[in-house]
Formats: sequence, structure tokens, C-alpha cells
Amino acid sequence: TYTNGSGSTITSGDVVVLGGTDGKDTQVGVALDTMADGATGQVAISGCWTLPKVSAAVIKQGESVNWDSDPGAVEDNAHTTGAGDVAGFGIADAAAGNGTTTINVWIDQPGAYDAA
Repeated sequence: TYTNGSGSTITSGDVVVLGGTDGKDTQVGVALDTMADGATGQVAISGCWTLPKVSAAVIKQGESVNWDSDPGAVEDNAHTTGAGDVAGFGIADAAAGNGTTTINVWIDQPGAYDAA
């Protein structure tokens, strides 16, 4: 069970970053429930999920991916991480080129959080 402390509502299907200690393993998950601030709900931390993707990113099948907290989308692994990003949290299930706005990602491991 996850308690939403984000200050805003998390909608079912939203990406949730669990934890966040600089350079340490941080799990990325997908909300299974809609949760108002302070409410609790379930978050999946494994499986294949369709996630938003940075439109300009070119990602190959099998490539590890990063979570880019701003704009809140998957980025390729050449992306330079910044504050709130998580590097290497999953693997692209299929290729997704420039102009594609979603990607299927296997969330199968924690990534490295960037607290910059």
C-alpha cells in the first residue's frame, strides 16, 4: 500500500516514483488506484505498462529507459538525468521512434534516482 504525499491527486495509470535518495535504487511504479493527497492505494512495481514517452526520444527494443520527471515521460538511456529523474528503471518492450508519444516498458528493476 502506497500513501500519496505528492500534494495533488494521483490518477490510476500515473507513474509513481517510490523513494528518492540520490544515486540509490529507486522503484518506479504505476498507480492502480486514484489517490487524493494523503490517501492510500496500490502501486504496481513490475510488469509491462504503456507509459508516456518524450516524443523526440528514439528508443530501441530492449534498451534500458529513464524516467524524465519533467515532462513526466519515458526518455532514452542517453538522456542526461536531472532532479527527480530515475535512470535505468525498465526495458523497452518494443522500439519507439521520433514522434511516438507512448511506449511499452517492462518495469523489472529499480533505477538510480537523481536528486540534483
